[in-house]
Amino acid sequence: MENLNNQLVRAIKETFVAVFEIALDDSQIQLQKTRKEFDGDITLVVFPFLRITKKSPEQSGEVIGEYLKNNVDLVVDYNVVKGFLNLVINPSYWSDFLKSTGTSSTFGYAEPNSKEIVMVEYSSPNTNKPLHLGHLRNNFLGNSVSRILKANGHEVIKVQIINDRGIHICKSMVAWKKFGNAETPATTGLKGDKLVGNFYVRFDQEYKKEIAALMAAGKTEDEAKKEAPIIIEAQEMLRQWEAGKPEIVELWKTMNSWVYEGFESTYATMGVDFDKLYYESDTYLIGKEKVLAHIDTESFYKKDDGSIWINLEGDKLDNKILLRSDGTSVYITQDIGTAIIREEEFHCKNYYYVVGNEQDYHFNVLALILQKMGFDWAKGIEHLSYGMVDLPSGKMKSREGTVVDADDLMLEMKNTAQEISEELGKLEGMEDEQRQELYWKIGLGALKYFILKVDPKKRMLFDPKESVDFNGNTGPFIQYTHARIKSILRKSNYTEGSLDFKNAPLDAEDISVIKQLYDFPEILDESAVQKSPALLANYIYELVKVFNHFYQNTTPIVKEENEEIKNLRLMICAKTAEVISNGMDLLGVQVPEKM
Repeated sequence: MENLNNQLVRAIKETFVAVFEIALDDSQIQLQKTRKEFDGDITLVVFPFLRITKKSPEQSGEVIGEYLKNNVDLVVDYNVVKGFLNLVINPSYWSDFLKSTGTSSTFGYAEPNSKEIVMVEYSSPNTNKPLHLGHLRNNFLGNSVSRILKANGHEVIKVQIINDRGIHICKSMVAWKKFGNAETPATTGLKGDKLVGNFYVRFDQEYKKEIAALMAAGKTEDEAKKEAPIIIEAQEMLRQWEAGKPEIVELWKTMNSWVYEGFESTYATMGVDFDKLYYESDTYLIGKEKVLAHIDTESFYKKDDGSIWINLEGDKLDNKILLRSDGTSVYITQDIGTAIIREEEFHCKNYYYVVGNEQDYHFNVLALILQKMGFDWAKGIEHLSYGMVDLPSGKMKSREGTVVDADDLMLEMKNTAQEISEELGKLEGMEDEQRQELYWKIGLGALKYFILKVDPKKRMLFDPKESVDFNGNTGPFIQYTHARIKSILRKSNYTEGSLDFKNAPLDAEDISVIKQLYDFPEILDESAVQKSPALLANYIYELVKVFNHFYQNTTPIVKEENEEIKNLRLMICAKTAEVISNGMDLLGVQVPEKM
């Protein structure tokens, strides 16, 4: 079915030829949705035509509107508000639209792999601690953006870089050697990532004690931080690891393996996955090679101490170190190596990095360095920056053990969903196994939706209780509406493709829902362009609000006596449930059939 705007553009061009004997370009015609406080469906901005019409904005609108109403079947009425012509679209258009999409389960989706291949990097954890609340926002954003881009026609490669080397890893290793008593996940019953994370916290505790003791003995704070025996031990362990000392490498492999098992369990609960994993312990070496290979390139230089730098002052940035004087790499070195490896493997149009906004500068520098190395594809690097997540209790700190653990929070969400559901008595009569599964769907749906409905660039406050409210802009509210629609369809014995409503009249409530459904492809496209699940999340909420108004203000569908009207409204229900389900799936949220 032809797009509404395309039909209107053609009709408006015909109007100007007939009335003003002027041929318009498509670019001269500005159409937008009619504001809710005015009657109409589509609004034409009249101001650009005043030189042609030689009339006031109001008079121009009247002339154009009258011609369209009398000569174009698509337009049945109009009104003019200053320089804006609000057009009322023939209800038959909305009826035809519903019929044309009624049997398509991929409504709004582009042809698979019809657009460029892109890569999305997200999660990218350190192997010295478990995943936390910040990782949840990262994973939910990365996973949802990947799904939205895929629905928009892109082939999407989902990857993560695991930060499995560096001083932070050695801190956990030192603490385990000194205080671990050979503990393992098996002997303690702890998930491996949590066990290793506990030793990271223990290191910080011991480090602070040593700093305090040194300061009491007369050292300055800076001196104490550098001379504390435990930090010197960690630094020496890092040097030994980079030198390949067998027992250090073996301990590193063992403790990392514990963490990976823990991560896999957490990702399974989150409902996220990856197509490929990269490890910093591999890519930093390639980064070093690439930096050394470009040492004679313009802007690259070596200092007297042997360290290698790049001069970015001409780009209004500063000088950036790429290799230390002892030959060890810095963080950006491995990112250079990783980026080059990925391009050699996949040749993507874009490389999207889902990383917190504190790394904005880092990714500007990364893209710039790669371009200066001669890699034109680096122009496709884009940092999908997002704000931090705060809790009512304040900011989190990993090394102090005040981080909100991802596993704990997801379990808390499930338990909160259970508590509220039982208070409301919504799940009576369900088997216990079904209820437990549903509590997880509601709890995780609440968590994901609450995080994703916020513009990614904004810092946000996460309130677990508020997110599980069954009213308002929440996941459970949307899930409950979907379950209600499915109940209506079951009670009505609805079968897809079997409904005839060709002569059914549409009232304002019917049209309001159909118009909202009509917007889904546009919203999905814009969500992909902006890489913003928030646009899609809030669209779904608006659709649910409009549907609930329709449901409350029309004759109960199962009791409707006019068969064609009943069929029309069953189709509206079915299509709304489908769009809710597909839209929420793109957010990574499951919607139950029953609640």
